Amino acid sequence: MTLVQSIQKYDLRLSRSAYGVIAVLLVPAIGVANFMAGKDITLSVFYVLPIAIAAWNIGRSFALVLAFVSVVAWIGADAAGGAHYQNYFLLLWNGTIRLLLYVVVIGLINRLQFLQQDLEHRVEERTADLRREITERKNLERGMLIAAERERRTIGQDLHDGLCQQLTGTALAGQALVERLAADARPEASECRRIVEHLEEAISLARKLAKGLNPVELQADGLMEALEEFTATTTELFGVRCAFECDSPVLVHSPTTALHLYRIAQEAVSNALKHSGASEIIVRVDSLEAGVKLTVLDNGCGIPQARFIREGMGLRSMAERAKAIGAEFVIMRRFSGGTELGCIAPDAAGAVDA
Repeated sequence: MTLVQSIQKYDLRLSRSAYGVIAVLLVPAIGVANFMAGKDITLSVFYVLPIAIAAWNIGRSFALVLAFVSVVAWIGADAAGGAHYQNYFLLLWNGTIRLLLYVVVIGLINRLQFLQQDLEHRVEERTADLRREITERKNLERGMLIAAERERRTIGQDLHDGLCQQLTGTALAGQALVERLAADARPEASECRRIVEHLEEAISLARKLAKGLNPVELQADGLMEALEEFTATTTELFGVRCAFECDSPVLVHSPTTALHLYRIAQEAVSNALKHSGASEIIVRVDSLEAGVKLTVLDNGCGIPQARFIREGMGLRSMAERAKAIGAEFVIMRRFSGGTELGCIAPDAAGAVDA
């Protein structure tokens, strides 16, 4: 604890009346010390201490009264100690000079107190402005994420209800054409059959795209099912082992939290595929007292240097998503090689849906 903090802590324990009592008691105490020091040693400068205490903690009027009392106490102590003046003018002069000194000290303390209060006021205003800016930025970032997710869901729904249905209708018409050509033993039947197969592959791909754009169902176990399907699809498409691990059922009651955790896992796996050269990726979810923990591990080359981390859009996106749901987010290089991403999110049931 610093000296300033100690003083502030001490100040909180004393009232204005307590400071007044301390200041008043210090004046006779210094006067006694002045008397004991004798006429050749003056302790008038020490009267500044009770005057400063009064000026800072009580007010200027009380400090001025105490300054006058201090001058009287100093003169009385010197007189009791054997000091003699040739005339009253010298006594009046010395007393006036000391009183003016105390008045100047009181003025400086009041000015310092005013500057401190003004500075505290400015700091409070600036802090309030910064808090408002931070809140507005968080709301803006959250709004952008929500808007992006809504757009993804809309596109995914359009793919599923529009493109997939059109392709399915085309494939059915093609299949009917194949059957007619085959019935007539036409050689074009085999070519038409390949066209139908390509259409079916396109339907499957479109459905996967639609599922990827709108992956997490509203049920509490939607995150587990979405991650399990995502890892299986990643293994099938990219030829790497991408496994989902979950020792016990992890239920996420907030659709917003589930969706952001899914997107974080999706981005982490994408980064591992693009940049690390990993042959094995593990996506894991666990239920903790603090909430839901998402872990993504890979055996690639490890996370790049710090400059790349700051500039990477994917990592910034994951960090922003974690921040949006109040999650703790960390990414680091594994000692055994590769990268480990951890995200612990509180699961708030009833959170606002994205």
